[in-house]
Amino acid sequence: MPKELNDNICEDAIFERIYKKYAKDLYNFLYYKYGEQNNPSDKTQEAFIKLWRNCKKVPLNKAKAFLFTVANNMTLNAIKHQKVVLKYQLEKPKQYTNESPEFILEQEEFLQQYQKVLEKLSEEQRVAFLLNKAEGKKHSEIAELLGVTQKVVEYRIYSAFNILKKELKGFKIK
Repeated sequence: MPKELNDNICEDAIFERIYKKYAKDLYNFLYYKYGEQNNPSDKTQEAFIKLWRNCKKVPLNKAKAFLFTVANNMTLNAIKHQKVVLKYQLEKPKQYTNESPEFILEQEEFLQQYQKVLEKLSEEQRVAFLLNKAEGKKHSEIAELLGVTQKVVEYRIYSAFNILKKELKGFKIK
C-alpha cells in the first residue's frame, strides 16, 4: 500500500486503472440516487475529466472520494438549476395592461374593421400591401417575387393605401 501513495494519478496507466475500478460504481451510485433523467453517464465522465485536470492535486488514496463528491455535487447543481428553470416556466406572465377598457375595445373594433377593408382589396393590392407593411419587404423585392415591375407594385400599394384611408377614419401607417 505505501507504494500506491507515491503513485501519480497523472500517469495514463494509473488513471486508466482508476477509471476501470470506479467508473461503473460511480455511474450506479448516480443512477440509483438520482435516476436516469439526470444523465449519470455524463456526470460520471465529467467527474473523471475533473479528476484528470486536478490529477496533481488529488492523491491516489483520495481519488474515489474526489470522484464521488464531484459527481454528486454536479448532479445536485443540475437539479437545482432545473428547479429554477421550472419555477420561471410556471410563473404566468401578467395578464393586465395599463390601457383602459375603452382603448382595448376600440383597438379590437379597429382591427376587425381593418381586416374587413383588407378583404375588400383586390388580391394584387392586398398581397403587395401586406408584403410591404407586414413583412417589411422593399418594392423591388416584391416586384421580383410577383414577377411585375416596381412601378406596378408602387401603384398597388398606393391604391391600397387610398382605399384604407377612405374606409378607416384615422388610419395612419408609414
